[in-house]
Amino acid sequence: MRTIGMLGGMSWESTAIYYRRANELTRERLGGLHSAPILLHSVDFAPIERLQVAGDWHAAGEILAEAAVGLERAGAGLLVLCTNTMHLVAPQIEDACDIPLLHIVDVTADHVAAQGISRVGLLATAFTMEQPFYVERMAERGIECIVPDAKDRAEVHRVIYDELCQGVVREESRASYRTVIERLVARGVEGIVLGCTELELLVGQDDSPVPVFATTSLHVTAAIDAAQT
Repeated sequence: MRTIGMLGGMSWESTAIYYRRANELTRERLGGLHSAPILLHSVDFAPIERLQVAGDWHAAGEILAEAAVGLERAGAGLLVLCTNTMHLVAPQIEDACDIPLLHIVDVTADHVAAQGISRVGLLATAFTMEQPFYVERMAERGIECIVPDAKDRAEVHRVIYDELCQGVVREESRASYRTVIERLVARGVEGIVLGCTELELLVGQDDSPVPVFATTSLHVTAAIDAAQT
């Protein structure tokens, strides 16, 4: 089994899910005391968040690329970037390393397509919903992403940064997200992509009348699949 290099800390709340689920899957598949070989570089999210707000994606990409190189040198055989938003700088990471980066959008698109769905609603940070990198990569695979209106985007983003990234889960926010999902379904989406790794702390299939694609769970499962090949 190849060693998985995880680039995490964005936020550590969701990175903890990655680590736990990777080990749970490995134990389920191999049994006994087996666990996943993982190297984890958990960055300080505060400086990254400031660069996001400033729009200095190149500087943020440099930080993550340097961390990825360190994971490769330490023996990682593949890379997993434990965040949706920072896949905006995935090309910088890929250019810096010789080992593959398992792209979260590709993994998600594969699962959406496998269900015969071509139009999804995207819930994520404002950066992910409003920058083209996510929507365009999904479109390349024949999947149209519909994002909430401006007011709903602001609320979805606020809950992620002010609550979920800080370990706060509120029923009021769950209800708010359900309303956003209902509005997206009314616009004709056939599925909902939880395009932020923290969102699985708040909502799931029970909160949606259409299929939900939980990117964190999908991504970590794909990582274990890849590590075992």
